[in-house]
Amino acid sequence: MMLTKILLLDTIDKVRDFVDIANTKDYKITLKSGDTIVDGKSIISVFSFDLTKPIEMEAECKSGFELSRQIDRFVLK
Repeated sequence: MMLTKILLLDTIDKVRDFVDIANTKDYKITLKSGDTIVDGKSIISVFSFDLTKPIEMEAECKSGFELSRQIDRFVLK
């Protein structure tokens, strides 16, 4: 299953918290902004984005329920 969400990681704390959550998962999580795709588990890579803009997240997981619950505060609504 591919879980896709649009996130707003517009503060240092949000980036750190998201990466901390991503690093607890045993599946691939990627972030995309424009044509750039990075590893969602790499804080340095996430900081390469313009954090004032929404970021697309894709997670290759069996069930996205737990991850969705954990990242809900970052999801652009």
